[in-house]
This record gives sequence, C-alpha cells and structure tokens, in this order.
Amino acid sequence: MSSTISAAAPQPQAFGALRLPGYRAYLGTFLLTMMADNVEHVISYWVMFQKFHSPALGGFAVVSHWLPFLAFSVSVGALNDRSDSRRIIQAGALLFIVASAGWGYFFVTNTLEIWHAMLLLVIHGCAGVLWITSSQVLLYDIVGPAALPSAVRLAATARYLGVLVGPGVGSVVMLTLGPTRGIFLNVVFYVPLLLWLVAAPFGRHFRGDRPPLKRAVRGLADVVQTLREVRSIPVLAAMIALAGGASFFVGNSYQAQMPGFAHDLGHGDPGTAYTMLLGADATGALLAGLLLESRGGIFRMRPATAVALAMAWACSLVGFALVRSYPAALALLFVAGFFELSFSSMAQTLVQMNAPESSRGRVLGLYNMAAAGLRAFSGITVGLAGSVANIHVSLAVSAGMYAAAMAYMRLRGTLGRTVAA
Repeated sequence: MSSTISAAAPQPQAFGALRLPGYRAYLGTFLLTMMADNVEHVISYWVMFQKFHSPALGGFAVVSHWLPFLAFSVSVGALNDRSDSRRIIQAGALLFIVASAGWGYFFVTNTLEIWHAMLLLVIHGCAGVLWITSSQVLLYDIVGPAALPSAVRLAATARYLGVLVGPGVGSVVMLTLGPTRGIFLNVVFYVPLLLWLVAAPFGRHFRGDRPPLKRAVRGLADVVQTLREVRSIPVLAAMIALAGGASFFVGNSYQAQMPGFAHDLGHGDPGTAYTMLLGADATGALLAGLLLESRGGIFRMRPATAVALAMAWACSLVGFALVRSYPAALALLFVAGFFELSFSSMAQTLVQMNAPESSRGRVLGLYNMAAAGLRAFSGITVGLAGSVANIHVSLAVSAGMYAAAMAYMRLRGTLGRTVAA
C-alpha cells in the first residue's frame, strides 16, 4: 500500500504550484474570500452573543453552517462533473454577499431577531457548499496532477491564513468602524472572486481531452453510487472516515463558542486578548502549512500519519477545554491548529490524488460531506450540549471521544491496511 500511495502522490517541488499564474490568481481570491467569511463570523457571532447570550444559537450557527454540506455536497460535486465550475462558485459568492448585506440591514434598523439570524446563517452555509466543493474541482483543472499536492497544501494554508487574518481584521473593523459599517465593508472582499471567474480560462469547458459529462444529477442515488466507488479504494475510504469523524465529534464548533471561552478565561471584551484566542489555532495551522510545503516536509504522506496527527489534534483540544489559564489555553489552541492543518491537508491530498477522473466531483463532494457536513452534529455535541452542561465539558468530552474512536479503530484494524504503521 505504501508504494501505491507514493506513486499516486509524488513529492512536488517546494511551493511549486505558485509558479503557475492561474494558481496564483486562484489562491489570492480564495484567501480573500476565506478572510471575508471569517470577518463575517467574528462580527455576526459577537453581535448574536451580546444580544441574545444563547449557547443554543451558537450551536445553531455551527449546524446551519455545515448542514448544507451534509445535504448537498455530493449533488454539487455531481453538478461540477457536468457543468462550469466557475459559475457555481460565482453563485456561492453572490450568496455570501447576500448574507453580509443582510446582517448589515438588521444592524442598521436594529431589528435583528433570532429567526433573522438563523435565516442568514443558513444562507451563509449554502454559499459555502457551492464555493468549497466547486473550488476543489476547479483546482485540479488549474494545476493538473503533477502540482496538485503542492496546490492542496497551499490552499489549506491559505484557508487558515484567512482564518487567522479574518478574526484580526474583524476585530479591528469592529473597534474602528463598528459592526454595522464593518459588515457592509465585508461585502467588498467577495468582489475579486466574482470578477476573476468571469473570464478565467479554466474548467471543464477548456479541456481538449474529452467533452463534458452529461450524466444527470440524481441526489441520494449519487451518494450511494459514490460510496460504492469509494469502498473499493481503501485510501479514499480511510481518509473520508478520518475526516468525517473529526467533523462529527468536534469540527470547528469551539470557534462559534469562543466568546464564551474568552469570557471564562477573563477576556470577554473585544480586543487584543480575544483576537489572539480567535487566531491562535490558525497561527499554528499556518506554521504547519509552511513546514509541510517546504522541501521534504516533516511528515510522511500516508494514512497512518494522518490518523496519528488527528489524534494529537483531539488531545490538544481536550487540554484547551479543561484549562483555566489564558496562556495555557492560547498555547494549546496553537498546537491544535498545527495538528489540524497537518492531518486535514494530508487527508485531502490523498483524496484528490486517488479520486477517479470520471467521478472526481462526486468523490470530492462525498469528502466534503464528511469533512464539512458532519460538522453540523458537532454543533449539537459541543454547542447544544454546552447549553445543558457547559461548553468546557462538552468540548472536552467530544474531542476525547474522537481520540478514543480513532485509537479503537486503529487497534481493531477497522481502517484496514491503509493505516498500518
């Protein structure tokens, strides 16, 4: 199996994808959109917390953000197998703009109610599933198989850089312009993606090797068929299970609850200390991305390594949930971010490299259904459970259960030879 993986995912030149002009434009607009996504989170989550003080609403923020991935990822992937990925991404960008402008309207009129917030959170989640899955399909057309490992790692690094910059920009915007003007400013950050995709010469319509597929989008039938295809490719099955477990138990639910964690750590007001908490895990992820992309890397590209890194990530979050020291919490979030990018970028690279060409969109859709869609349930395990007990206990239990599940699956050989040491 190790020889198979090595052949499928050769070691690229360090930062090799950046030598491709099309990829540089892709990465720049991807980073700006990810930053805008997180600026909106910072502003909207803060306003919701201050207005409603509801852990349950914070949990719904997680559910509504990721449930569209669970319901529509494979269908969006199937749509990419037969349609222009650029236009699907643009549709997602337009929904992002609608969500930010909607928050701004309710801030201006001071009429925000819980159901308004819930509706805008759902719109934002639908925008995400159109953008993420389609961007991954377009990425393959931009760089090709040789530069794909580098491109995936750099895109994952850019995602966390957006997570890092977004909270900082969001906090600065709130302190200088206020939430209302800040959320309207955020609309502008989505415009470069829309404009670049108007005439970007990439995608299925520009291929000369074969015509676009015409297979119909069939909803649940696509999910079943793709599951059958994935089961026959052990690397795909293992990495989708790994990503799905991380999303189900933890996901990024603790980010939606960060105002509550910050309050309990003695830094509940918007400012430098709160911003550092928001960006600590993204900083660790950024460092991991740079190290992984450097020549030779620091971890072997194999499923066993991804499993070990995922377990380390979960244990770091258990520690963060239980400590009451701000410096210790900051350090543990940094470590968690380092391990999260390490295992998630490795898993996505293996999926990208081993996905069949004829069903690439569907396979990537299934991966996103697991890696992102199952995060909807982490809103229940961490957010809604936190409203019954407290968010520290719910996060510690959820992360601990994931670490235990991965250890059990490895010991029992549930993931098969693909994770053998």
